[in-house]
Amino acid sequence: MEGLMSLIHSHAIPVSAAILLVAYVFIATEKIPKVTVALIGAALTLILGLLGQDKLVNGVLDHGYFINFIDFNVVFLLVSMMIIVSIATKSGMFNWIANEMLKLTKGNPKLILISLAFFTAVVSAFLDNVTTVILIMPVTFVIAKELDINPLPFLITEILASNIGGTATLIGDPPNIIIGSAAGLSFMDFILELTGIVLAILVVNVGILTFIFRKQLVAAKEKMAKVAALDNSHTITDKALMIRSGIVLLFVIIGFMLHDITHIQTCVTAMAGAAFLLLFEKPQHIFNEVEWNTIFFFIGLFIIIGGLEHAGGIKLMSEWLLNVTNGSQKATAMIILWASGILSGIIDNIPYTATMSPLLVEVEKVMGHDYTFPLWWCLSLGACLGGNMTIIGAAANVIVSETAASAGHPIKFMHFLKYGVLVTVTALVMSTAYIWFRFLT
Repeated sequence: MEGLMSLIHSHAIPVSAAILLVAYVFIATEKIPKVTVALIGAALTLILGLLGQDKLVNGVLDHGYFINFIDFNVVFLLVSMMIIVSIATKSGMFNWIANEMLKLTKGNPKLILISLAFFTAVVSAFLDNVTTVILIMPVTFVIAKELDINPLPFLITEILASNIGGTATLIGDPPNIIIGSAAGLSFMDFILELTGIVLAILVVNVGILTFIFRKQLVAAKEKMAKVAALDNSHTITDKALMIRSGIVLLFVIIGFMLHDITHIQTCVTAMAGAAFLLLFEKPQHIFNEVEWNTIFFFIGLFIIIGGLEHAGGIKLMSEWLLNVTNGSQKATAMIILWASGILSGIIDNIPYTATMSPLLVEVEKVMGHDYTFPLWWCLSLGACLGGNMTIIGAAANVIVSETAASAGHPIKFMHFLKYGVLVTVTALVMSTAYIWFRFLT
């Protein structure tokens, strides 16, 4: 047994890389739930001794202790925001906002498409994408039924808008949460660097989609009048809860924005907001709404990647990247942006970002902060926007697809692909221009 462990330790990089690669394959094929894959890989990493199981070794802190590689900033931020959103949603506040917005369109299908797209994008910037599409889908089906038109143009646009909008902020998409924690980037850093280009990408792509779907976005005048007269008086189910959760959500976002002044981590701000709201709820009921599969997927993934990082594999990958590009910042930035965009459409963007983040940390150790700063934004834009390429590119895509199929409106893989590729390539071209002129000239 000792001989086997010694052999594993002497070949730690290939062994840890093999665990990560096999995990990627199973995550991509979805034959086994991805949380199960991540936890099996994490258990193997620990059993094989690629990371330590004890905090102290002979009275000395072990730097290879597996807990050191779990990013609890990410974990607690995700859990806390899930709690806040779950509680706020119960009041009906988000559906009320969506309905009021739809009434302003006077039932015009094209204006409804544009309104739903912008509503989905804005909400996705502050809530997670999955929650946003779950909120907006019932409204979408009702509107499509009232107008007697196909809901697919609305659903496809909402998927694409949710991934674009989620790119704009630190909390909008899990890859950004990982990047923010690894790079030490604040909520306001994301607002300042990404919101402008994301808004431009959203406007251009919504315009393209509205033009493409224009022939399907036609309804009779009497049906449009019915949507314009939508009764929204009973949508708010708990006014006190709406006020309480709305104020907490507002203060949490303000807390995120003031991070550079207060130096209070975003996860702590979110945790405080979640804890306050739980004072008025039964915690066990709310915790049932938390996506624990996602949380434990992150934890398992951090341990697997931690094994490769501790072995020196991530450092080796960073050296390879710099050798390939001869240290050129421009070449490195473009490779990261486009590789992230394409790969995130094929594989889950969460494990991809979780692998790339420590790689960029290693690059920063060698090349410095100024060299690496634009690379973080390349990774964010590529990983988040790339999720639009295929129907399996992001969790929100899958949720909408499954719900639409159960409602009798399946979104075929190839049908979505022609819109996804167009929107993704358009977004990556615009991102390339932004990165180039903003950071590289």
